[in-house]
Amino acid sequence: MQPASSRRLLLIALLPLAVATLLPLIFRRSESKPQVVVYCAHDSIFADAVLRKFEQQTGIRVTARYDEEASKSLGLTQLLLAEQNAPRCDVFWNNQTLGTIRLQQAGLLQRCPPEWFARIPERYRDPDGHWCGFAGRFRVWIVNTSRMQAGEDEVNQAFAGSDLSRCSVAVPLFGTTLTHYTELAAELGLDKLQEWHRSLRDRGLREARGNGAVRDLVAAGACDFGLTDTDDVFAAIDAGAPVQMLPYRLPSARTICIPNSVAMIRNGPHPQQAEQLLRYLVSEEVELQLAASASRQIPLGNVSEAEVPAEVRPLLGWVADSTGPAAAAEFDGPVLEWLTGLYTGAGN
Repeated sequence: MQPASSRRLLLIALLPLAVATLLPLIFRRSESKPQVVVYCAHDSIFADAVLRKFEQQTGIRVTARYDEEASKSLGLTQLLLAEQNAPRCDVFWNNQTLGTIRLQQAGLLQRCPPEWFARIPERYRDPDGHWCGFAGRFRVWIVNTSRMQAGEDEVNQAFAGSDLSRCSVAVPLFGTTLTHYTELAAELGLDKLQEWHRSLRDRGLREARGNGAVRDLVAAGACDFGLTDTDDVFAAIDAGAPVQMLPYRLPSARTICIPNSVAMIRNGPHPQQAEQLLRYLVSEEVELQLAASASRQIPLGNVSEAEVPAEVRPLLGWVADSTGPAAAAEFDGPVLEWLTGLYTGAGN
């Protein structure tokens, strides 16, 4: 019989061999569970509930990467571009469309059969099946009703006035305000947009760090009105602020709808699971779930109107008046280049 010390030495000697044998088995077992990786720019508090429900229904484990910075959609777009030669992501859930279209133009998105997106109106999806919009927000006026009358004529008249020190708009370098500017460029042209922007600043417009800051300024009465998104106004209403929303209308009288968008990454590691998640996100079930959330995303496809929250139903009518996001995409680069130079001191 071997002494205890000899047995210990033998076990120590065999340990590396055991680890080398068992580790691949452990990892192979963990990888046998179906999984999907999603990069998500939508607010995690709302998106996570959707993704966890998908997990429960399908048994597919979802690994989500969120970016909580103010420029989150732009940050994730840049990450996907950096990873394009070795993709880690299967599905990109963006909170708008411009960054998604940038990825399409760079060749990073997988083309999908059009029937996957058939319930969504054509103007909210790529005709070649590279991406699809769903669950939108609108650009809106937020009005402090204790400071001014909440009517479209009154707000438009105030916005055209000589003093805009009581009006706030987010710096348009990121997010939905950047999208707003590209929509204006599509209608006015870049030169007219630049002239319009200079006019706002000359008249004392109060520029805020983001849409949430615009909401807070108006809700607190520090500004009378401002431009933000529907989800921000709903948050202020839920908090008891004396505010009301009105649709922002382009010179053509069309509204600006900014959908979430979803796309499959080309050569992603889990294509079958990516398809399931992609089709789930554009479903009626998900649009109704997001409509019922605190963010009150507006369904874009056909839904049972009776299941839409009462405060969201009036906004369904705005969908028919809205622009499609693809038309403004050609102005994304020029507008962003101009604004980057302007706000970094390189422009004029």
